[in-house]
Amino acid sequence: MIPPAFDYVRPAGVEEAVGALASGGEDAKVLAGGQSLLPLLRLRLAFPRLVVDVGRIPGLRGVREEGGTLVVGALTTHHDVVADPLVRRHAGLLAAATAKVADPAVRHRGTLGGSLAHADPAGDLPAVVLALEAELVAVGPHGRRSIPAREFFVDYLQTSLRPDELLVEIRLPKTDAADGWGFHYEKFSRVAQAWAMVGVAALVRRADGHIAEARIGLTNMGPTPVRATAVERALAGAGADGVARAAQSAAEGTRPSGDPSASPEYRAHLARVLTRRSVLAAAGMG
Repeated sequence: MIPPAFDYVRPAGVEEAVGALASGGEDAKVLAGGQSLLPLLRLRLAFPRLVVDVGRIPGLRGVREEGGTLVVGALTTHHDVVADPLVRRHAGLLAAATAKVADPAVRHRGTLGGSLAHADPAGDLPAVVLALEAELVAVGPHGRRSIPAREFFVDYLQTSLRPDELLVEIRLPKTDAADGWGFHYEKFSRVAQAWAMVGVAALVRRADGHIAEARIGLTNMGPTPVRATAVERALAGAGADGVARAAQSAAEGTRPSGDPSASPEYRAHLARVLTRRSVLAAAGMG
């Protein structure tokens, strides 16, 4: 299908991009890797009057360290996230989940920032940054602001980004294995490379043979990614025998949808099963 007509600009820097977004208002859309926006345009599910192509703005790609924080540029491709040694060392959960995004062609073009700004609850990465307790940095006409991941995703395909703001980087607290952290991302799909029917991002810190802390993010269990806080509380101090009991709370407080792929009840069942598997693997108890 042919997309509707729109104006196109390719700003040379962040300030110019923000100006273009401000001029376009609600009718402007950001184009980064194109893996989210272009399908919407082709299917005529999006009707922007202005497309702002930020794909060649310098300084928005790559990974760096700032003390105990890992900073990932919003235009860093999924492929580069997976391959980056800093991500693999200090944010292994992000690398593991990103390796399961779609297929190699999409991973070479799609970007971390674009995936998060698209905010599809069936996407793999929103639940991951929620579990990692990331902060997302946006730039607008009034400067920079940092948005906690728990406040970034507000509804289906909606974020707290303002129409005149550009997501520029994602800041992740380091979760190193040397500090006792383990991780695992598991999802269930009908076919390979499809959207997750349900996914679970598990980040677990062990101490003295027990789980000292757990963070669990759920994919496709509501209109936004979900933190499984009931499971997290139940896992505090648990050993291997307590993981299955804690996982029974995985669907608590969620709002899974029903569609031809799965009923809400089946998604709730998957959340419990995948949570148990992911936590056991993350804790090295499986």
